[in-house]
Amino acid sequence: MKTPNFRTLDLNLLRVFDQIMAERNLTRAARNLSMTQPAVSNALNRLRDALGDRLLTRSGYGVEPTPRALALWPAVSDALRQLEATLAPGEFIAAAATNTFTLAMADATAAEVVPGLVEIMERDAPGISVRVLPLTTRDPRRILEEGVIDLAVGYFPAVLADMTAQEQATGMGGFESERLYDGVYVCVMRKGHPLAAQPLTLERFCAARHMLVSFSGRPFGFIDEALAAIGQSRRVVLTVNQFFTAGLVVETSDLLTVLPKHFIGSTGRSGALEQRDLPFHVPPVHVDALWHRRQGQRSDHAWLRGAVAAAAGKAFH
Repeated sequence: MKTPNFRTLDLNLLRVFDQIMAERNLTRAARNLSMTQPAVSNALNRLRDALGDRLLTRSGYGVEPTPRALALWPAVSDALRQLEATLAPGEFIAAAATNTFTLAMADATAAEVVPGLVEIMERDAPGISVRVLPLTTRDPRRILEEGVIDLAVGYFPAVLADMTAQEQATGMGGFESERLYDGVYVCVMRKGHPLAAQPLTLERFCAARHMLVSFSGRPFGFIDEALAAIGQSRRVVLTVNQFFTAGLVVETSDLLTVLPKHFIGSTGRSGALEQRDLPFHVPPVHVDALWHRRQGQRSDHAWLRGAVAAAAGKAFH
C-alpha cells in the first residue's frame, strides 16, 4: 500500500473524494462541487495515484468503494466538516436555506412525525427539501457513518446501550441521540375476529397465528423477546416490513399483529380493526433520534433535529 506525502497532497482531492463517497455517483458529485465530470474523474485518478488504491469501482449507474476507501472516508469527512465549521461558522438561516436532508424512519413513525415536519418546513424553511428513506435496520450507525442519511428515528435499544458502554470506556462516543417519545404497542385484529369477543389472555395470544413487522426480515422481534423472558412463544406465520401493510393484512385475515397504538388512526382503517392491551409486560418502546457526532456542531443539523423533535412533540400532545 502506497504511503502518500501529505505535504504535497492536494487537499482539494479530499473534497472530491468526500462528495463521491456521499453520492456514490460521479455526475452528482460533480454537480455538488460545481465541477465538470471529467474534472472530477481526473481528481479521482490523481488521488488514486497518491494513495496507491483504486478507491472506487464502477457498479451499475454509480460507483462502489473499496475497503480502503471505506476506512478513509469517516476521518476525511470528519476533518472536512470540522474545517468547514471553523472557517465558515455562519449561523444557519432557515428562511433562506436550500439544504436537502435525508432521514430514515419506519412508516408508522413517519405517519406521526412527517406531517408536522412539513408544516414547520413550509412555515419556516420553504427552500429546504427532505428525503425520507425506509428504516431497514435496528442499527443505523453504518449509514450515518457513511453519510447516507443525516438522521435516523426509531427504536434502537441495543445501539443506545452500546453507545453508553463506549462512552463510559473511552469518554467519547461516535454518535449522539435524543429521546422523542415513548410508544405504546397493542394487539390488533380484525372486527369480528374469534378472539374479539373474549378476554385476550396470554394463552390465547400465544396460540394464535401472528404477523410480525420486521425491518430486517428476521421473524423475531421485541414482542418475541418479551415472551421469551417469561418462557413463552408465539407462531409468526407472516413477516412484513411496513406497519401499513400489517394493518391491511390483519383487516382481511385471522392473523394477529402488534402495532403502535398511536399509528392505528393513521391507517385510515381503524373502524375495521379491534385493539387489545397486550396480556404480558412489554418494556417501554422509546423512539429516539440518532445522528453522527460530526453533525452535532452544524447549525443546519441542529435546526433539523429541533424541527423533528418539535414535530414529534406536536404529534403526541
